[in-house]
Amino acid sequence: MVSPEIRPGELATLLKPVDAFYGFWVNGSPDLLRAALSPEFVDHTLPRGRPQGPAGPAAASKTFLAAVPDLRVTVVQRLVVRDRVVSHLRFIGSFTGTFAGRKGRGEKVDFIATDILRVQDGLITDNWHLEDNLTFLQQIGAIPKS
Repeated sequence: MVSPEIRPGELATLLKPVDAFYGFWVNGSPDLLRAALSPEFVDHTLPRGRPQGPAGPAAASKTFLAAVPDLRVTVVQRLVVRDRVVSHLRFIGSFTGTFAGRKGRGEKVDFIATDILRVQDGLITDNWHLEDNLTFLQQIGAIPKS
């Protein structure tokens, strides 16, 4: 859903870095990360231990793709209002790598996440995000299923 105040040319400008960001999560490309994030990027829901700025997603992607190298990201639904792009995402793949000392055996991974991204001057400047880490950890056998 796109706010009626956003003109078609503006929409393309807002979505270009967002689409680069989700492409980056699939392959870890530094070029896509640079095309997506402002050097002053701020993660407002920064997980403990992750560096602030573009280095944070770079580190997270490296870790996650080492665990799930065939990762696919699908935008299930999206809202675009003013300078914000809200995306409901689905992450799917197979745990065939390693994560937190665990070696994958091909377990299927399928969990959701939501991003609220602020886009200014053609780059993402801010992110507020929430991932269903509980489901992911249960799927890879790191914690028991309820």
